[in-house]
Amino acid sequence: MNINKEDLEEELKVGRNKSAKPMLWVSMISMVMFFAGLTSAYVISMRRDDWVTFELPDAFYISTILIILSSITITISQKLLKKDKRELSIVFLLITFLLGITFIWQQYAGFEDLRNAGLFFTGPTSTVSTSFIIGISLMHAVHVFAGIIVLLVVIYNHFKYRYKSDDLLGFELGAIFWHFVDVLWIYLFFFFYFIR
Repeated sequence: MNINKEDLEEELKVGRNKSAKPMLWVSMISMVMFFAGLTSAYVISMRRDDWVTFELPDAFYISTILIILSSITITISQKLLKKDKRELSIVFLLITFLLGITFIWQQYAGFEDLRNAGLFFTGPTSTVSTSFIIGISLMHAVHVFAGIIVLLVVIYNHFKYRYKSDDLLGFELGAIFWHFVDVLWIYLFFFFYFIR
């Protein structure tokens, strides 16, 4: 049996494309379980006598607005690319990237606000509640940083014309992951807001 090299490469590409989204979903489910474990530990720890409640920093409210806007801009970018409006698509993709960077900056500002209020992650003056909030937020920031790297790859590929209106898999995967980190922060923000 003689196998054509191009046919084999096409078959491998189809196989990779079919497995890409399920693999992404499996990894996101494992991340959800990780954060579910952290927030469950937070709820259990609230029973401690030394639990301290405090207001969330304003920067966390601002970062929540930024992350929601970034989901909107990446969705607009994807829709524009589907219509072959590449130039506008890249503009909205770059706006998404800037919103992501600004989100991370606002998270840092929120941590600084907590520190200036005398609430520390570790050390003799730290509390269990601040350690949890800062620790969980930092873990989310790591995922957002991974999302920023994903966005950089998507931007690079976009500039290299690797996406077409009928072949957006790489863009879609990046957008799904970005929406995931967005939804994850919204969950964490409302969790911290209502459960203190």
